[in-house]
Amino acid sequence: MIEIKAKLVRADSAIYASGEHVECLIEFTHRGKVDNDPSHEENLAWASAQLHCFRKTNFNVATGDKINELTELVGKTALDAVTQTGGEVIIATKPKILFCDLKLQPGEKKVYFFNEILPRNGPPTYKGHDIKYFYKITIATQRVKSKVQLLNVPIRVLPIPIIARPDEMHFTEETNDQLAPTNPFLEKREISELEISWHHLKNVTARRAPKYYRISNKRGFVGRFCLFKPSYKIGEDIVGSLDFSDCKVRCVQFSVKLQSQEILQSNANTVGVDLNDSSSVNSLDLASIASGTAIDNLHKSKTSGNVRNVETEEPVGKLSTLSIIHQVCYAMLKTSVIIPIPLHVTPSFRTDLVDLRWRLHFEFVTSTMMNFGKPNPVEGELKAPAEIPVETMVWNLPITAIYSANPLQIYSPSQTHSLFIK
Repeated sequence: MIEIKAKLVRADSAIYASGEHVECLIEFTHRGKVDNDPSHEENLAWASAQLHCFRKTNFNVATGDKINELTELVGKTALDAVTQTGGEVIIATKPKILFCDLKLQPGEKKVYFFNEILPRNGPPTYKGHDIKYFYKITIATQRVKSKVQLLNVPIRVLPIPIIARPDEMHFTEETNDQLAPTNPFLEKREISELEISWHHLKNVTARRAPKYYRISNKRGFVGRFCLFKPSYKIGEDIVGSLDFSDCKVRCVQFSVKLQSQEILQSNANTVGVDLNDSSSVNSLDLASIASGTAIDNLHKSKTSGNVRNVETEEPVGKLSTLSIIHQVCYAMLKTSVIIPIPLHVTPSFRTDLVDLRWRLHFEFVTSTMMNFGKPNPVEGELKAPAEIPVETMVWNLPITAIYSANPLQIYSPSQTHSLFIK
């Protein structure tokens, strides 16, 4: 009996970014009793390893769309028919032969090293409602006159946008050389495209650009919401503030949900809606803007302080709520909003089949009762009202983008995967 073990070299995290190297150690061991009998020798004809990206959908996809979605299949082999049992193969790297005609004595062990680069134009690992993308390292081997045996090692892939060009890389390299001390004995290090992409993401997610949103309904001004930056990385907190000063309608309590929106590309077109024109709002929109909600988007710029009223009809998609906070704010003039982005979620991405977006879903409970209660002459304190007339209003605020974090910052220990061949 032969045991095949596979373990990723990166033991602390089985997570990789697109464009990174995936390294794996593959071990073949003869588990028979140690003796000198040559008849107990095991013989494997061949073994290979390659990286596959699979896709599962709940709807039919045309053959042409499957190949044009990301990239053409690379390295078609006889293994394709076997690997398709786990889903449609949309990306396959060229198989790398580990050995041919391997003979193992009882107790003998052979270890092989597999290294592959993740495609930059591939989708991330994603488990959605109607579509799933997942990656596996496929290790195939065959004993003489036996069927092919497969060992799959799953990995998680995070998307890194392709933003680098050759001229950008050359410019960045010159800049670093100018800042570094001159040493003729040091070799000039080439800056990879992946390093430039990581540097670009750090700048994008660290950039602060506060935006203010004026929240009001048909009864008057409710408050003002401030979002300090538009882009985030997974693992970060979305921080904002709510200001209820000078409000005409009291906000009793509110809740904020961080939601992902899985939009099929056939339904991804957005349509502008004028809130003042009732004929342009259908029944779905009336349900989403309960109690006559109107959101005034305060667009602040250095050249103009004009206020624009903007509302768009949301495209059809399936929602998933990842984080939620709730706050009672009846007597508050200002409060903060802190929503964590979990590390296990999938960052924003888009393919020819699906568009994953993120948004903040607000639910405000408002009241026209502005006083906090009646004074109690005996104890000198305010007596809270027994009943408060309330209304509920809903607001969806899209987030520009949620990007990937460094895979080394996400703790996800890799496991050892094994297969026994009898």
